[in-house]
Amino acid sequence: MKILITGATGLIGRELVTLLLANQHTVHYLTTSKTKVAEKPNLKGFYWNPQAGKIEESCIYGVDAIIHLAGANIAKRWTKSYKQEIIESRTLSSELLFNLLKKTPHQVKQIITASGTAIYPESVNQVYDESATQTEDSFLSNVVKKWEDSVNTFQVLGIKVCKLRTGIVFSEKGGALPEMVKPIAMGFGAAMGSGKQMQSWIHINDLVAMYRFALDNQLEGLYNAVSPNPVSNAVLTKAIAKVLKKPLWLPHVPEFVMKLILGEMAYLLFSSKNLSADKIQTLGFQFQFPEVESALRDLYK
Repeated sequence: MKILITGATGLIGRELVTLLLANQHTVHYLTTSKTKVAEKPNLKGFYWNPQAGKIEESCIYGVDAIIHLAGANIAKRWTKSYKQEIIESRTLSSELLFNLLKKTPHQVKQIITASGTAIYPESVNQVYDESATQTEDSFLSNVVKKWEDSVNTFQVLGIKVCKLRTGIVFSEKGGALPEMVKPIAMGFGAAMGSGKQMQSWIHINDLVAMYRFALDNQLEGLYNAVSPNPVSNAVLTKAIAKVLKKPLWLPHVPEFVMKLILGEMAYLLFSSKNLSADKIQTLGFQFQFPEVESALRDLYK
């Protein structure tokens, strides 16, 4: 199968490309950096610039499916201009791909897109699945709505649309986890706020395996890309300390302190999402790392 990937040089994209190539797929990837355009066996890069509406038409030649991971990092301070970038990096890239497919002969049958869990209501005890209609009123929830709407348009072209609402990705190579680990490794670790907020997480190996599962089974619709066992922030903090063999000395960090340091982005530390993975499991997907401690031990051996 030939697959076009956006965001292929990011944390998830790099692991996914490796997995797909290992399974004898051919990968085309789009990059906004001309220096990252390269060609290797079964791997070819193409330049695009969603802001300027530029894309190499040949990126789509012979492609069977698109995996859409492109999007500005949300773990940066949310200035007014950066908020706009967070939204447009997702919506404009979707629109550019849609317009290319609309005007170009192609054989694309499916698009699988990353999405976020921020759309779900805040919850400690209530577990939400993909059928939830209630949504949260927040900046990131609005991002998810616009992001998913921009990809839903592909359905008018007869293309299957699959959206993976992704929790906190556990990887030692980047993302949120190393930032959680750093203070604990230095002996300054503490839970955030009450520590009761639920964190729906997923090991990066399980996440890329889920993309492959969605591809192999031509899935469409919404799926929560989260472990079947979410944990509270306090439990996660203790698990990290246990795996690193470090003590936790400090009391919980008050929310107002982190808001002073991080501004609106402190939402990421105190948001509580308690999500179900039942839907994808019912279809036969098996998690390699369903428990938080085994996932952490794999990454920090």
